[in-house]
Amino acid sequence: MLLALFLGHALADFPLQGVFLARAKNHNTAIDRIPWYICLWIHAIIHAGAVAFVTGNLGLAEFIVHTLIDILKNVGAIDFTQDQILHLLCKVAWVAVTAILL
Repeated sequence: MLLALFLGHALADFPLQGVFLARAKNHNTAIDRIPWYICLWIHAIIHAGAVAFVTGNLGLAEFIVHTLIDILKNVGAIDFTQDQILHLLCKVAWVAVTAILL
């Protein structure tokens, strides 16, 4: 399950995000007339879908946490590496939560 979550993260953060969402989801680099927060939510929904697909639930938790982590990166509170580590630690947490719920 952890490997599938890591794979989902890699797909959602790189090929499924692309340059457009990577730029548009950040209030510092937002594209004119496109609300940055909608792009961030779309990005987080892609991640939430991957988590929900693998775990059978926890999509909403992923959506919330992923959004908050990306906001921290956007405001400069964390850097890219810290952002990725936090996202991957969330995947470890989702495996633990799933194990507890089973």
